Amino acid sequence: MIGCDCDVCRSPDPRDQRLRSSIYIETPECSWVVDTGTDFRTQALRENIRNVDAVIFTHSHTDHIMGFDDLRRFSHARGSMPVYASAETMRDLERVFQFAFNPSNAAPYYLKPEPHIIDGPFKLGETLITPLPVPHGDSIVNGYLFSRACACLRNTDSQSVRPTEFHSGESKIPDKMSGGRTGQEACVPDTYEKLVAYLSDCSAVPDTIVDLIAGVKVLIIDALRDRPHPTHLSVGQALEVAALVKPDATYFTHLCHDLPQSAESQLPKGVRIAYDGLQLTI
Repeated sequence: MIGCDCDVCRSPDPRDQRLRSSIYIETPECSWVVDTGTDFRTQALRENIRNVDAVIFTHSHTDHIMGFDDLRRFSHARGSMPVYASAETMRDLERVFQFAFNPSNAAPYYLKPEPHIIDGPFKLGETLITPLPVPHGDSIVNGYLFSRACACLRNTDSQSVRPTEFHSGESKIPDKMSGGRTGQEACVPDTYEKLVAYLSDCSAVPDTIVDLIAGVKVLIIDALRDRPHPTHLSVGQALEVAALVKPDATYFTHLCHDLPQSAESQLPKGVRIAYDGLQLTI
């Protein structure tokens, strides 16, 4: 935190030096980011990200969207940038980044977004992406569940999941990135394996979402600090959700400077504190 001399802000542990929360996912078919926070450019340079085929947004708070224009490098390389978000978040993006969404903008290196409204599950490549609406204080924001067909997982290269940013698709489970709106029903076919559930910003997790993500391999969940907060889960609340979901592994994200990396030693087995640059292969 700017101007703070607390133990975490002055910690010599590099894992206590945190930028805004987001993730970057690579699969054999394509790659995407979830959210482009203020630090997106720094994160992309640090992780040497060369390809982004789409971006998915959880919500439109400034710490999740203000790096949007830095997608222009990837947009120019592919001709445009598929952007997936709820209708409310898309309206905010179009308002804040009006210059990018303006169809009369012909500058060759400008970001050229392709809006896709998320109102149900969709696919990017062979990855099924299911939106997970959760409360974030008085707002409803999206988390996401990433699943892949079991047979596909046995016959393709493994995927990397890296904390930086992401992208989204359709409900009738087409083979490629979808256009326009995504589909309707939030369910995961029995033939799909639940790989990652990403809940970066939430003050509660409804039972329906717990049931939907139950048994996921990796749960990445909001855990701001030990003390309660009106818009984020506390460590205790996040542990309660993890106990219900029963993932193979849990990672806490969206931490504030009240929670040091060293607190990980006090957490139950299988629960970790995520840090900038963490890479997972699934």
